[in-house]
Amino acid sequence: MKLLLSIMLAGVTTFIPGETAAQNSTITAPPSEVMALYDIATAPSPARIQNDIQTLVDFGTRHTLSETKSETRGIGAARRWIFAEFERISKDCGGCLEVIYVSDTIEGKSRIPEPTEIVNVLAIQRGSLDPNRYVVMSGDIDSRVTDPLNAVSDNPGANDNASGMAGVLEAARVLSKRKFAGSIIYAGLSGEEQGLFGGEIVAAHALKQGWQIKAVLNNDMISNISGIDGVIDNSTARVFSEGTRDNETKEEARERRFRGGEVDSPSRNLARYVKTMADQYMTNLNVMMIYRLDRFGRGGHHRPFNTVGIPAVRIMETHEHYDRQHQDLRTENGVTYGDTMVGVNADYAAKLTALNALAMAGIAGAPPFPGNVELSGAVKPSATLKWKTPDGKAAGNLKGYRVHWRLTTAPEWTHSRFVGKASEYTFTNMVVDNYYFGVSSVAHDGSETPIVFPGAAGRF
Repeated sequence: MKLLLSIMLAGVTTFIPGETAAQNSTITAPPSEVMALYDIATAPSPARIQNDIQTLVDFGTRHTLSETKSETRGIGAARRWIFAEFERISKDCGGCLEVIYVSDTIEGKSRIPEPTEIVNVLAIQRGSLDPNRYVVMSGDIDSRVTDPLNAVSDNPGANDNASGMAGVLEAARVLSKRKFAGSIIYAGLSGEEQGLFGGEIVAAHALKQGWQIKAVLNNDMISNISGIDGVIDNSTARVFSEGTRDNETKEEARERRFRGGEVDSPSRNLARYVKTMADQYMTNLNVMMIYRLDRFGRGGHHRPFNTVGIPAVRIMETHEHYDRQHQDLRTENGVTYGDTMVGVNADYAAKLTALNALAMAGIAGAPPFPGNVELSGAVKPSATLKWKTPDGKAAGNLKGYRVHWRLTTAPEWTHSRFVGKASEYTFTNMVVDNYYFGVSSVAHDGSETPIVFPGAAGRF
């Protein structure tokens, strides 16, 4: 992970990577790049993604309330195919994936009036050092047309959201060939169009199982490059993230009011991490961070995870085409409506899949996140960060920690310094009022966690 470091502000020592040992002979910096990530960035196959999208489209409909017994049509056939595909991927890596269904029955809702089993498909790749720490990539299995209760008509859902689901499958093919310290979950979620119920079920299951999910990357529409605004763009992706934690308490909100953190929730720093990975390891892909939970007035499957305090973001195309979303298949006044293969660009979907794979590989390859990060320094000429360090097997790849700081108006982290295996660091001649601070964990190979902002506002 590349962290650009510029000349420090007046009164602060200039620090350039590579000079750490000269300043402190007891500390040696880790690599600034994880070379294996360059290979991951180019590994996803547009052809395989195209084939997977076509396969999902060929089920005719994947509506949550659609047919479940048929082997060729409906959401039941689609989710069984996804399960089998994960098992095939697992076979190729010597059984490295545990493939499971996670489900619950929903009823009495406006879009699910009758009892309906919402079935999600998960493939779990266990980490070698810290298996209970997870990063998740999700896509949606289900689709819909104009009427959200129409479970009979064809609704191909090619871009929304066979593309996201195909991306998840392809990321599993790429990353299952490698080993990581932490665990990865590849998730196909159902019931998204009916009220985000699949994510809600999986989030509840994760909490019940005690899974430490540090990041969820929700992929919803990743293959369309032609927007209804007339723009064709295959080199930009959007990442949506909430600014403050949805589940913070009244006391935590009061603390944030006086100490800051309105734009430093774990989800927001996860979004910054995704952008940093793209900037370092990808070419011809610019990440646009959107400082919103989701598109204006709309929702996605990362939200149920945010609701229970699990960091999650939405990754998607930049220019949407609304004639291809939630539409009956038809032509009116010369305009063709419907979410068909016409709107799919597999090369672009492969780029966004690579973006996910990079972020997951970086997080899964990193050591445990810094714990209980706190900041002090009121009415002092210095600021001090403190954090909890792990021990035991989980910390087997820990090289040390990197502290970060930026002006309070800066949208991204601008300065950093590797400080070794410390549990605190004091920024001399820096008044705490004027900057935001954070800390990340770094592995021996340079793999790094997202930056953790101090206090409850930023805690992963």
